[in-house]
Amino acid sequence: MGALPETVQFPAKESTRVEYGKILAQLGEEYPDIVVLDADLSGSTQTARFAKVFKDRFFNVGISEQDMMGTAAGLALGGKVPFASTFAIFATGRAWEQVRQTIAYSNINVKIVASHGGITVGEDGGSHQSIEDLALMRVLPNMVVLAPADGPETRAMVRWAATYQGPVYIRTSRIPFPVIHADSYTFKPGRGEILREGGDVTLAGLGLMVHQCLAAAELLAEQGIAARVLNLSCLKPLDWQLVVDSARLTGGLVTAEEHSATGGLGSAVSEILAEHFPVPLRRVGLRDTFGMSGKPEELLKHFGLTAEDISKAALTVMARKIRP
Repeated sequence: MGALPETVQFPAKESTRVEYGKILAQLGEEYPDIVVLDADLSGSTQTARFAKVFKDRFFNVGISEQDMMGTAAGLALGGKVPFASTFAIFATGRAWEQVRQTIAYSNINVKIVASHGGITVGEDGGSHQSIEDLALMRVLPNMVVLAPADGPETRAMVRWAATYQGPVYIRTSRIPFPVIHADSYTFKPGRGEILREGGDVTLAGLGLMVHQCLAAAELLAEQGIAARVLNLSCLKPLDWQLVVDSARLTGGLVTAEEHSATGGLGSAVSEILAEHFPVPLRRVGLRDTFGMSGKPEELLKHFGLTAEDISKAALTVMARKIRP
């Protein structure tokens, strides 16, 4: 990716999986009923931080993700608050039936926090780059689906999930990316967030694509275009009213996600617009393809997930807007 305008340089970077590990260990001190399960990947998912302090409340089930989900459900039925972690590709792929039947169907109080979501897993390649996880979790009744935009939002989401009664899926990422929120940020379920005002077009992102949307808004501003930027990291329940209000205000939207363009944020926003206020929409995401091995930055560029790509999509949307 090329150098961004000086006004969009972010002050710091954090990895959402690392911040998950930190807040989980902190919550362990505050909530004695929290237990943590992992499928032999605690160093990568960062649950090892919890395991180091609370050895009797940590369970490494081995390379047995399906068993992990069933065990987590059993612990929840016993009054515990289980956090189950592994890579996103395994949590939502290998264990999908158990998540559906044992957790979502029965509305069991299990928190699934899956790391290594999206193509920025990097060199591990397409087999380990989960680009379907948000779609697979979004379709399940009772499941809350979250993809934090930065470290502070990760900490706030995990803290909220610890007290919420019901199943939650939180996607975290391998690489660090820019911090957008203050440490005092408070997560509100079902609510989106306006990060920048503008009346010409709306850029809506989740996860690491939120900061790319902010960068794209700067690129558009250089052309005299005012973009509204939304953080829709609460994918389900999605803030449909904010989406509709933004459509009314700007007359066109671009969604951006490190995920398949089918089934995730782009599809969710499409559904809302089709039912409530149809306007031109462009979905920035992977198009009917798997990932591949490469450096995270190179992969984002290859698959069209950069600020430049989002700004180009915005111009396409604006060209399609119906003029009075």
